[in-house]
Amino acid sequence: MSTLIVQLPPRDPAVRSEEWQLPELPFLLVDKRGGTQRTGRASLGLLPRAGATVLIVAARDLLLLAAPLPPLKGQKLRQALPNVVEDQLIQDPQTCHIAVDPVALEGGRRVVAIIDRGWFRFVLNAFASSGHRNVKAVPAMRCLPLTATAPAAAVTPEPGDAAEASPLPLDPFIVGVLGHVVSTAPALLGEVATPAAAPAATAVATSPLVEIAIARGEHSALGEGLALPAAAVMQTLAALAGDHPGALYTLSDLPGDEPRLAAASATGAFHGAQALPFEQFARNALASRFDLCQFEFAAQPWRLDRATMRRLRVPIALVAASVIVSIIGVNAQWLQLARQRDAIRAQETELLLNAFPKTTVVLDAPDQMARQLERQKVAAGELSPTDFLSLTDGLARSLGPVPVNGIAALDYRDRRLEVTFKPETKVDPDLQKRLAANGFSGSMDSGTGKWTIRSGQ
Repeated sequence: MSTLIVQLPPRDPAVRSEEWQLPELPFLLVDKRGGTQRTGRASLGLLPRAGATVLIVAARDLLLLAAPLPPLKGQKLRQALPNVVEDQLIQDPQTCHIAVDPVALEGGRRVVAIIDRGWFRFVLNAFASSGHRNVKAVPAMRCLPLTATAPAAAVTPEPGDAAEASPLPLDPFIVGVLGHVVSTAPALLGEVATPAAAPAATAVATSPLVEIAIARGEHSALGEGLALPAAAVMQTLAALAGDHPGALYTLSDLPGDEPRLAAASATGAFHGAQALPFEQFARNALASRFDLCQFEFAAQPWRLDRATMRRLRVPIALVAASVIVSIIGVNAQWLQLARQRDAIRAQETELLLNAFPKTTVVLDAPDQMARQLERQKVAAGELSPTDFLSLTDGLARSLGPVPVNGIAALDYRDRRLEVTFKPETKVDPDLQKRLAANGFSGSMDSGTGKWTIRSGQ
């Protein structure tokens, strides 16, 4: 089964929900063996179709926290999650979607991911409307490389900045620069600059914003996202990292981002940063076990929504038309056969009444005709095929290698002959064939060993 991996843009808080739109999205398409099929950037409607879709949710739209959870499951856990994280949020937790990491931390705590419910629903509905049914959403922080032994200098300022390298503590601090955001708004860090630092403040205020994904803690379990001016990235990250060892990555080889390479080289040269190819970034999302599509957003490929119904309109119409045509055809053929049956019965009744005018009631014309013919034969002195003499004569002509003195008893009842052979008599299996050749049928009762001879007419 092929898989489509798509990187989502961050939500713009200044845009109202009625105006939300998705721009062209970078994607990676891999086959069922994991080989790369396509990579590029396309609008939502032009993204390639795949058996499964993995969405990389922007770090700025997410917050990963560790918290002790009550021993609940399903709907009860969903109702309790807002109360667990409400002290750590500015936004109303009831308007947030909260997903739980399946892997527990030490001490029984669990990692929860918090995202705006309206934005998350908008994204999933947009992909569902475009035909992407089996969707999985992964935090961008979980797509960064797990580097627990990275040097601390990777996220410390360049030489000449205020902060200095610190000893290596236990928890790593991994940072990914995931792209540049063109913005005309003044950078907040530049507004608090002193007059003596006016040139530096001007550089910060005019530099483009950069999307930052931060992964912290053991196995990069926790994290958040920021949008920082490119000129202030190193100072801000050094302040956030503190004494923690860290690693800095910049997303490279992003599909469709080639025209920005010149600007990126001028404003995005971060000291000690390592290149993180987009393909590796996307494959890390494919390997992540943390799926944000939980509770009401859990993937349900079997559910038929409006988009699916629109795509299935023509096949459903064809199936319905085929069923209607089949029903009409079956009923028409039944009517035709019923008319033929009635005509045959009328002919049988007419033939019976012509041959035997004294017949007053006609129930089964063929059977009544056969009985009347037998009566006529008996009245004329002919033997009936079901008479005792006819059955015994047919048995005698069909015995073949079976000796006549091997018969122990003959019983005649209900127009059939029951034959009991002596125990030492061997009846060959061809007796039935010889009886059929003479116009009779025979069968043996395996329980009693008796043979029943009937007329074949």
